[in-house]
Amino acid sequence: MPATAREMFDALPPLSGFRAEVIDGNLVLTRVGTPEHADCAMALFRALIPVLDEHGWEGFTGNVDVCIEGPQDPVEPDFVLASIDCPRWGERELLSSGLIMVAEVVSTSSARRDREDKPPLYATGGVPIYLLIDTIAEPPSVTVYSDIRDGVYRTTATVPVGTPLRLPAPIDVELDTSIFKA
Repeated sequence: MPATAREMFDALPPLSGFRAEVIDGNLVLTRVGTPEHADCAMALFRALIPVLDEHGWEGFTGNVDVCIEGPQDPVEPDFVLASIDCPRWGERELLSSGLIMVAEVVSTSSARRDREDKPPLYATGGVPIYLLIDTIAEPPSVTVYSDIRDGVYRTTATVPVGTPLRLPAPIDVELDTSIFKA
């Protein structure tokens, strides 16, 4: 019998239509997002193709688990940007220390986790940049978290959807947030 949330996660069979993650020691199941949710992740992927090509990085929209180093919590961001040689935890999970950026698209079922729980989790795991695409906020917004010190993001910038947002180094590109339909 599994003794921890991580062990329970590892023992789960594939759950069609659901996403399983471990956040703060709790196994969390949420429904897979809507087509509009997926559109935001794909729009980000398309916008970053020139950066991927320039640096030889890889981009993933969903279906890639990330192991947060330290607590070894598995999460499944909506978008992952990683170096080509990103280390792995087992067969499926990318290690958080090898990532460049993760992005979450907020939905009604994930709002608290994406806005409150995940920034400290990703900072603990050493993910340099966390992008929060919040089309359900009033007004819809995009926030970039960066500059990790002592396990905490020290710099954040939030803009309304439609306003350009600078993604910091090593990405170092201005993102046209109008690609995220509010």
